[in-house]
Amino acid sequence: MHDRAVLITGAARRIGAAIARRLHASGCRVVLHCHRSRGDADRLADALNADRGDSCAVLQCDLLDRDQLERLVEDAAAAFGRLDALVNNASSFYPTPLGRIEASDWDELIGSNLRAPLFLSQAAATHLRAARGAIVNLVDIHSERPLKDFVVYSVAKAALAGLTRSLALELGPEVRVNGVSPGAILWPDGDEHFAPSERQRILEQTPLKRIGSPEDVAGAVKYLLLDAPFVSGQIIAVDGGRGIHL
Repeated sequence: MHDRAVLITGAARRIGAAIARRLHASGCRVVLHCHRSRGDADRLADALNADRGDSCAVLQCDLLDRDQLERLVEDAAAAFGRLDALVNNASSFYPTPLGRIEASDWDELIGSNLRAPLFLSQAAATHLRAARGAIVNLVDIHSERPLKDFVVYSVAKAALAGLTRSLALELGPEVRVNGVSPGAILWPDGDEHFAPSERQRILEQTPLKRIGSPEDVAGAVKYLLLDAPFVSGQIIAVDGGRGIHL
């Protein structure tokens, strides 16, 4: 994958930015997608380009607007003249307790966590087949065991896990498709659903007794893209072992 081009959605901050840094440090050229965080994306791109010239580009679009998805892929392929890999990282995450779910919640959570990865993968398929490339989807350990009060998010991530395996079948043998399922990596903003007592409960439930870091997830993504030529249709949990307790 040295010097090859990777499109990473939601790459301006948090886990997406860590993935971009890790892949860039491994020799890849990276296309950072952002929506509202253009300033963060530009600062990250400036730092990566300062380290290695003409190695990072920024593209901005709303992944909920299906009409923009094909253009995002084509612009990403044009940035470096090729597209070798796609990392579907961008995600919306917020609670939707049963009885208070609105159609807009469905549209946003399914749109960002399932529909966008599907249509981006479809749009990228020709480029990825030509490059014998790869896709990595950021799933969630709650794709297998739902998170209470996060009904639509849990359903969306469960469907993304299914999509990952289905795409591995559809796009093979030229394209490998895998997933990474993070556990507790970064606490979300606000304490409404992850108050100190809940955070402590999660830590006690985790065999390693700590949360992970974005770099832990980035390392798994790098492995699947760069170091796993005979791995496809798999989803790796990066959760400190918590999944065995849920």
